[in-house]
Amino acid sequence: MPEKAPSLRVGRHLLLVFGITLMVVMGVSSIMPILPDLARTFDMPMSSVGMVFMAFTLPGVVLTPLGGILADRIGRKKVLIPSLLLFAAGGVACAFAPSLPVLLACRFVQGIGAAPLGVLYTTIIGDLYDGNQRMQAMGFNAGVLSLGTAIYPAIGGLLGEIGWRAPFLLPLLALPLCFAIARTTFPEPRSSQGMGEYIRSTWGIISSPKAITLFLLTLFTFLILYGPMVTFFPVLADQQFHATPSQIGFVFSIASAGTVLTAVRLGTLARLIRPVRLLLASHGLYALAMVTMPFVPSLWWALAPVFIFGLAQGLNIPNTATLLTDLAPMEGRAAIMAVNGTVLRLSQTIGPVLAGIAFATGGLSGVYTFGAFMAASMAALILARGLR
Repeated sequence: MPEKAPSLRVGRHLLLVFGITLMVVMGVSSIMPILPDLARTFDMPMSSVGMVFMAFTLPGVVLTPLGGILADRIGRKKVLIPSLLLFAAGGVACAFAPSLPVLLACRFVQGIGAAPLGVLYTTIIGDLYDGNQRMQAMGFNAGVLSLGTAIYPAIGGLLGEIGWRAPFLLPLLALPLCFAIARTTFPEPRSSQGMGEYIRSTWGIISSPKAITLFLLTLFTFLILYGPMVTFFPVLADQQFHATPSQIGFVFSIASAGTVLTAVRLGTLARLIRPVRLLLASHGLYALAMVTMPFVPSLWWALAPVFIFGLAQGLNIPNTATLLTDLAPMEGRAAIMAVNGTVLRLSQTIGPVLAGIAFATGGLSGVYTFGAFMAASMAALILARGLR
């Protein structure tokens, strides 16, 4: 029998990491149910509604690497607190936008603040834990992320019944989190490396075959999440079933139940099943969710493929994050995760565009065929590259 891993203690530091994770999720999940309303309010075609997400994710494509380098060189908190404040300010400003250009500009500012956050929560977990405890912590954090994706669509949908502006007030929750982080000491990197040596050692890790494979898995994963799921599931629910924002939020939140179910047990699963097999299983589940989604006969039947998608997320995302944090020491970990964050932001940005092209050419069936192709591509990549 495998040796039992030490149990993970969830203390103040990990709770604050969970808070950072919930801010990262909020930027997209809380406004997903109001996308059809935003399209009607600002006279946008449904194929272009992903612009609301693109304006938020685009800054991260450029600024995430800078955030990771700064977190390695000057410290985690000195990057984290200003980022949270800017995230809150940009988000609340969206609630008062009088036009689509102003809304997109405010989303862009909010995205600047959000850019380092996705890097820092995984980086700090890597700083705090190692071995199987790191896998357990990543799994718990994925469960919290899923809790956010469950709660925020429901909250955003309910607030959306009041009006499209109301969900944009939620980033105010970042302010008490900033206060708590300011009063807490986190492990910080202490490196005597010069900048040139830091860049060379980091590049050696980033350019390794294993790292490249994991970056590509992140790319394909978030193409599916932000294309067929986040952007076009609300369109499917609105066009085929005339669902309200609150109904869209509720059904999409079921994905989180599947993620929590697998993510919180990932530490145990990883001791019994090789990570590569868990990753392959997740991509099979992605494909199953994609091929069944366009054929559901009612909104409530969509609960099944949405739940299957959540199971895939729970097996995939924390597993990939753990494998990446294992590649680097503390002094270079934020930079490695920043590259992954840049890939993630890139996929968040182009996913709605690619899915929009698929929608314009093949309707909703075209969108989910695109998603199934991405899932098959991920499985083929794992088999070809032989992850260990």
